Amino acid sequence: MRSPVALILCFILLTYGCIANASTSVSIKAVRVWPAQDYTRITLESNHPVRYNQFTIGNPDRLVIDLEKVELNEVLKSLDGKIGSDDPYIKAARVARFKPDVIRVVLDLKTEIKPQIFNLKPVADYGDRLVLDIYPAHPADPILALLQSNGITVHPGQSATASTPEVAAASMPSPKVVGPSSNDSQNQQETPPEPTHVAQGNKNGRTLIIAVDAGHGGEDPGAHGRGGSREKNVTLAIARKLKAQIDASPNMRAVLIRDGDYFIPLGMRVTKARAARADLFVSIHADAFVKPHAKGSSVFALSERGATSANARWLAKKENEADMIGGVNIAVQDPYLARTLLDLSQTATISDSMKLAKQVLGELGNVNTLHRGRVEQAGFAVLKAPDIPSILVETAFISNPSEEKRLTDEEYQEKLAKAILKGIKHYFSKNPALAKQKMAQN
Repeated sequence: MRSPVALILCFILLTYGCIANASTSVSIKAVRVWPAQDYTRITLESNHPVRYNQFTIGNPDRLVIDLEKVELNEVLKSLDGKIGSDDPYIKAARVARFKPDVIRVVLDLKTEIKPQIFNLKPVADYGDRLVLDIYPAHPADPILALLQSNGITVHPGQSATASTPEVAAASMPSPKVVGPSSNDSQNQQETPPEPTHVAQGNKNGRTLIIAVDAGHGGEDPGAHGRGGSREKNVTLAIARKLKAQIDASPNMRAVLIRDGDYFIPLGMRVTKARAARADLFVSIHADAFVKPHAKGSSVFALSERGATSANARWLAKKENEADMIGGVNIAVQDPYLARTLLDLSQTATISDSMKLAKQVLGELGNVNTLHRGRVEQAGFAVLKAPDIPSILVETAFISNPSEEKRLTDEEYQEKLAKAILKGIKHYFSKNPALAKQKMAQN
């Protein structure tokens, strides 16, 4: 028979063991699903890092992820209901206990995939995150997608990317001019001619392609306004309006880098613009500052020699942190992309970027107060395409209550988009677009 002291010691050891075991268990605090044509992201946010194993099964295609020492709580179970029928890659999700210390997640797939799964450390408002990025095994051709979005039929077996951009762009139909209704005879007027400076600057006669990048998205909300607005929603709304206005202009087409609420790494935004053989890259943002009285529009270009002001340096650092917040799998960085982002032989491109930025800044000054009366420069990662003039537009301060109200107004968003487009057209009137050479196929 054990002594009372021994029994007390056993009780203490058992209690300590239960506490230690509880402290090592992982609780899922949030489940988020971000479907997009590029890829679908699933994020499991937790109180501790998640250990996992993953593998795929065929006939039918499934992705299996085993989560070790994770609680099967209601939050994790909610994954089942977060997969929409319109998800491009995932048909359904199932979550159940597989072993006493293993929770199994099974994703039923719609197509062959190339998954990436990785952990992220706590940052900003997020705790530990396990990220599941479901990429298609055979990504869509960006030029083909551009053609199809403009009503161009590409026959099976025909590669849009393999064709020259001049041929692909020239095959796009000119937008139809929608005039007054035939029933409104009193308003029947001849549609005023479109400004001709774009055609004059486009001496080779091909269609100009503008990459329009809505900043932030998905896991990365960007800045928050005091009225509850989020930068990622404002930038997407303005980007869509700018695309519509560009597409309605003769000899111009826009490509949206992000066309939904999902995250795209900064380097991938550059890669997508280059894959579409864009002539210009315009990244849309809505600035924020710790003090609510900061206001006005700004335009930035890349700098090779450091920031032109402390404010530009601070803003570039903040914008470049988007990858940390949105979440990037640093283990699979593309070495070609890494070389591209480190390429400093960009003097001519930066010179053109400055010219474009000055034109856009001048037009924005007709719509909003300018935060500073000149273009600024800093090391923005999203502007580092070596062969595409690129600018970052801070449309206004979402942290300023009065500017936040305007930024969420559709009419004001249209005015901002129109000002950016006018700046683009003025740039092309003075700087003829060069013929885009066929990119090397890796």
